[in-house]
Amino acid sequence: MFANAVRIFTLNKFDIKVDPSWLLIAALITWSLSRQYFPAVLPGQTPGVYLVMAIAAMLCFFGSLLLHELAHSVVARSYGVPIKSITLFLFGGVAELEAEPQTAAVEFQVALAGPVMSLALAFGFWVLAGVVTMVSMPAPIIEVLSYLSLINLVLALFNLVPAFPLDGGRVLRAYLWHRSGDMLRATETAAKSGTVFAYVLMAFGLMALFRGATVAGLWQLLIGGFVLFAARGSYQTQLMRTTFAGKTVQSLMTANPRVAGPEMTLDDLVNRVMLQHRISFVPVVEDGALLGHIDTAVLGGIDRENWASTRVDDVFTTLDRAAKVRSDMPVRDLMSHIAKTGRRKFLVTDNHALLGVITLADLTAYLNLSELLGHPVTLAPKS
Repeated sequence: MFANAVRIFTLNKFDIKVDPSWLLIAALITWSLSRQYFPAVLPGQTPGVYLVMAIAAMLCFFGSLLLHELAHSVVARSYGVPIKSITLFLFGGVAELEAEPQTAAVEFQVALAGPVMSLALAFGFWVLAGVVTMVSMPAPIIEVLSYLSLINLVLALFNLVPAFPLDGGRVLRAYLWHRSGDMLRATETAAKSGTVFAYVLMAFGLMALFRGATVAGLWQLLIGGFVLFAARGSYQTQLMRTTFAGKTVQSLMTANPRVAGPEMTLDDLVNRVMLQHRISFVPVVEDGALLGHIDTAVLGGIDRENWASTRVDDVFTTLDRAAKVRSDMPVRDLMSHIAKTGRRKFLVTDNHALLGVITLADLTAYLNLSELLGHPVTLAPKS
């Protein structure tokens, strides 16, 4: 999810990472606090004092975000949900779950753990601010603690909005899942709530821009866009998990695909195989042995007038381990393989014997059909 994130340390066996986008929000928060917030609540201090207050508040705020995500992660791990890492990024923090909770009750408890932690931190900073006030400590320390109490309260309340994938949206999904027993439909409904909330937030952002509140407006637009993207992405991810659960490459591949011999000319390949059968990816086979493949990307690098005199044997792509998959590979593993390699088309093999072909287009077509029909469908391998 965060390819450029850097691991900074490990805490309780959780990898804590920072995405480069975090630097942007850290700088924005520091600037806003030192130039606007703290001068307004505590006038008369020097710019240096405001800057130190802002840096301390920013670091403690991100520490609070980290504790919020750790609360999710500790509860999730206690119920057997694997957690890969926690990453701080532009929009705060995220605990990267490697799997969804197995029951609605677990989902409910994992979702609530973060806001409960934020509320506890808000109360703790409020009490601490009161204590340092009674012992007459410097006013900048009091204001920093007061800010941290307020921001943690805001963080808790914002996350409790029933808009997926916010924590409140996950609580909503847990409730709907418990009622219906259908996690996919619960995710779809909760994601719609996230979509509505995102559009409302972006509308407020536009109104803020028209009123001249540029920073606030842009920030609301950014958060709204993130929630919209995350809500849609979360539903699609759950749809894939549900649709492809228990399925292997063999169940979705094109069995006995059209092949080309190495002696075939490119002209024959295009006219007799690709155009006639409407395919763009053709395995190259000789005497039953798989040699490699050829596709439109290869053809695009050869002048059309040379197709009649050029043989497949001269230009085909030889076998590459990354382009081969086994027929018993789970489809969910294939999706991960596509994400890692960037490849979209694969040869299904048993040693050097060709069993079939499977492409990203095959997977998306099956996924779209399942969504259209409202439930996972069963298809025989194509031939």
